[in-house]
Amino acid sequence: MEALIKFVQDEFVTKKEFPAFGAGDTITVYYEIREGEKTRTQFFRGVVIQVKGTGVTKTFTIRKMSGTVGVERIFPLNMPALQKIEVNKKGSVRRARIYYFRGLTGKKARIKEKRM
Repeated sequence: MEALIKFVQDEFVTKKEFPAFGAGDTITVYYEIREGEKTRTQFFRGVVIQVKGTGVTKTFTIRKMSGTVGVERIFPLNMPALQKIEVNKKGSVRRARIYYFRGLTGKKARIKEKRM
């Protein structure tokens, strides 16, 4: 059964090419929003908290601060409304899922930038 699901995903689901990113990176995600008949592009810029799944079911969580409130959003990598992803900064973190980042504020919430 798993082989059949994998075959269908490989053959019929269109994959988009995005740059490589991981936890701790600051990225900007551009996605399309439909409001009735009109469509517009909106962006969400924040730090990647986690990347989860493989292949077609891959998702990633982004966290940004909107004033004093933290906002998180989960994006499926294969979402049709996803237009492009820009990697703004590469972060240097030791974990694949940085949930501890939610509890940090101020200067402690900064992530050291990785040299390229």
